[in-house]
Amino acid sequence: MIAERWAVTALRVFLVILFGILVVFETLSLPGKFMYMAQQNPNDPLIWPGAIISIFWVICVQVVIVATWKLLTLVRKDLIFTEAALRWVDVMVWAIAAGWVVLVGVFLWVGFNADDPGAPMVLFLLTTGVTAFGLVLIVMRALLQRATTLRADMEAVI
Repeated sequence: MIAERWAVTALRVFLVILFGILVVFETLSLPGKFMYMAQQNPNDPLIWPGAIISIFWVICVQVVIVATWKLLTLVRKDLIFTEAALRWVDVMVWAIAAGWVVLVGVFLWVGFNADDPGAPMVLFLLTTGVTAFGLVLIVMRALLQRATTLRADMEAVI
């Protein structure tokens, strides 16, 4: 119980730090970088779509962070085996799915238009990693759903 409490607290601290870093990225770093790129090469039509896509991915990660925070709150209140937890996991799955769809589109576009295999390989690695993470989350959701059903059945018996 003590280890769980420390882990939840530590995870919350790091989620706040990560969320703060992502806010800086989406409001200062990414727009500034893309604005600089637009000044250096004003005729590149992909700069602003790249900025929008990058900020979209940051927002997807932020949604996952918020949903994780909500799940941690449910853990603290011993309400993790409820429908509310399943809804927050669904939010995470949909955020990852949205980011994945855009990532696959970028991967395919870059893959078909690249001169160098470096960028497509990095995007392939990211796509594979996000795919694996999303599938693990779907499996964990199924396990949570089963545990929720079992807990509800146990409480009905008692």
